[in-house]
Amino acid sequence: MKIIKKTPEILFITSYPPRECGIATYSQDLIIALNNKFTASFNITICALETSLEKYKYTKEVKTVLETDNSNSYKELAKECNENNAISMVLIQHEFGLFKSNEKDFIQLLQDINKPIIIVFHTVLPNPDDRLLQMVQNMNTYVDSFIVMTKNSLKIVVKDYQINPNKVSVIPHGTHLVQHSDKDMLKEKFNIVGRKVLATFGLLSSGKCIETSIEALQIIVKKNPEVLFLIIGKTHPNIVKKEGEKYRLSLEARINQLQLNKNAAFINQYLPLHDLLEYLQLTDVYLFTSKDRNQAVSGTFSYAISCGCPIISTPIPHAIEVLSDGTGIIIDFENSEQLAKQVNHLLENEQMRATISSNGIHKLAPTAWENTAISHAVLFQNVSNNRLDLNYKIPPINLSHFKKLTTDFGMIQFSIINQPNIKSGYTLDDNARALIAICEHFIQKKDQNDLAFIYTYFHFIKFCLQPEGYFLNYVDEHKKFTKQNSENLADANGRAIWALGYLLSISPVLPIKLVKSAKETLQLALINVCKIHSPRAMAFIIKGIYYNHLQHPSENNVLLLKDLSDKLVQMYKHENSENWHWFESYLTYGNSILPEALLCAYSTTKNENYKIIAKTSFEFLLSKIFANEVIKVISNKGWLKNDSNSITAPIGGEQPIDVAYTIIALNKFYEIFKEDVYLEKMEVAFDWFLGKNHLHQIIYNPRTGGCYDGLEDTYINLNQGAESTVSYLMARLIMEKHLTQKEKTTVKQKSYSKKKSKNQTIVI
Repeated sequence: MKIIKKTPEILFITSYPPRECGIATYSQDLIIALNNKFTASFNITICALETSLEKYKYTKEVKTVLETDNSNSYKELAKECNENNAISMVLIQHEFGLFKSNEKDFIQLLQDINKPIIIVFHTVLPNPDDRLLQMVQNMNTYVDSFIVMTKNSLKIVVKDYQINPNKVSVIPHGTHLVQHSDKDMLKEKFNIVGRKVLATFGLLSSGKCIETSIEALQIIVKKNPEVLFLIIGKTHPNIVKKEGEKYRLSLEARINQLQLNKNAAFINQYLPLHDLLEYLQLTDVYLFTSKDRNQAVSGTFSYAISCGCPIISTPIPHAIEVLSDGTGIIIDFENSEQLAKQVNHLLENEQMRATISSNGIHKLAPTAWENTAISHAVLFQNVSNNRLDLNYKIPPINLSHFKKLTTDFGMIQFSIINQPNIKSGYTLDDNARALIAICEHFIQKKDQNDLAFIYTYFHFIKFCLQPEGYFLNYVDEHKKFTKQNSENLADANGRAIWALGYLLSISPVLPIKLVKSAKETLQLALINVCKIHSPRAMAFIIKGIYYNHLQHPSENNVLLLKDLSDKLVQMYKHENSENWHWFESYLTYGNSILPEALLCAYSTTKNENYKIIAKTSFEFLLSKIFANEVIKVISNKGWLKNDSNSITAPIGGEQPIDVAYTIIALNKFYEIFKEDVYLEKMEVAFDWFLGKNHLHQIIYNPRTGGCYDGLEDTYINLNQGAESTVSYLMARLIMEKHLTQKEKTTVKQKSYSKKKSKNQTIVI
């Protein structure tokens, strides 16, 4: 008997494109993010909001519609929802205007639906009158959970509407991950070179109060005559129906009257996302002048910050919450003089603009749509009482940032966000890891373009090798060795040998001259390895010898491997006790390298002692870093000592390299022992990059192909340096091998299942 667990369905009741409104765009972005982030976790279907007079042609994901001005439509939707056993949950995107004339029908809909309900409040009005208070409290009676988008909104719903705070989640309005293209190149593309660009965008209505910016513009151009103010967006469809283009025409008239035609331009379109993000990225200062004192949140404002726009805003609650601590500037409502003064101040201070831009990007990082999707999915899981399993979707391999970090000399060490910082120079460490990663990519994908990168990283390693047979690690932007090379070089030497060995392990597909040069380089590098006593350096060297031995067996090199492995064994025996099965008296960084190296030594020598210690020590390590189907690697904020097991481990300080090394080790242990638990832990560990960590935030940026530099206690380090980016790629390529194998297995299973057509199937 075959039992199939059916994927739960979540019904979104919301306005939806092609309807042109902010909630429709929001819902589309959220659903795309959820579907991109998770696989086989839930199916999202849509009930689109419209009226009997306003009809739209939808894409296939819209399964039904609710006519918000038709009482029978509410009843039909409730009946349809209740009778559909596939629907396990309902999420409603709520704004009071959407149900303005049928509020009683809406409350009745909530009462009639017999599935868990989540409501997302897009508007949260303070100081409600009795009617509004009663309406929200009626919602509260039938709703399982609420979502608001700001902390201020949370305070209002708890204090003014008396909703239990445990029933409310704060999930910020999502923002798009942006690659941050060159501003000057974008201005050239749009034929506005040499202009200082101010911008605002959104569906036009008088509530945007754009006249405030136009009045300020006449003051701004006196100091900055090259300014261009872009007013991006068409008039709101509801406004067009009521009064046509009256508001836009009034703005145009005022611009003509003030003779600002050369300094202002309307882009009267509902722009595709790609074009909108490009306009925002070329913007020097973004202006938000809403006069709605109670506007809870603005998606336009959030998008601008994610694009790196320094923002000047009126004090709506969302702005007050976000634009603090140097992330923007607040001005009074409808105050053109204040606006002009602040714009001129920013335009004259490039460093201040850059600082505000950077602060804003960092502050809004948790609101990336990927993170918003994770927050929603975790809430879905909670509301379902954990009957919903979250399976993170592994993103495609993306070498964009990996290649962006690489010059014709080597891989640059650090990035400022996703912009390589050439002033940080280069390291042997990064180029050694990069060589391993690109070799693995070359083997898997057979991409001949990889050869150029293989040569680059190999030549960098050769550049760092000294005539005496040891490597230097640090090289500045001018290709000169730095003073940092005076100490702590053992691990870098070990990594270089690992990389050279890995390169030689793929000799059959490499040019003969490259193989010959790599052999010579490795032999020189091995001259002094017996003098090295760092356990991790020894482990890297063991791995290098192991990989080289796969294609180029050498008795002398195996003797070196045994010597180094025996040293690790002696360290283990010295520290091993009833409750501590490790090589040192503490767990620090790169821990999984040690048992993995001994397993490599076993593979080469068949020494059972290496195998036993490798497995025992690795199981001990796994017991310290895996719990409740989540990985938490040892924090660099505090190593785990033999005598500190009872002390709570510090939060944060988790590095991508440690997670990647754990995945690499798990893969090796699976190859040798064929135990599925190692595969399962590999998937759990890789999910750490995708958001399964204590912050529920992505560490890998799928837009850039870069990996963030660290998971801290309350934030992610957004810089995407070489170590983290290459570490992620190494882990991703390991996962690729198993994904490919899983796909082959699935095809075989499907073929077998067809032959077993008599099997009974039960859907649960």
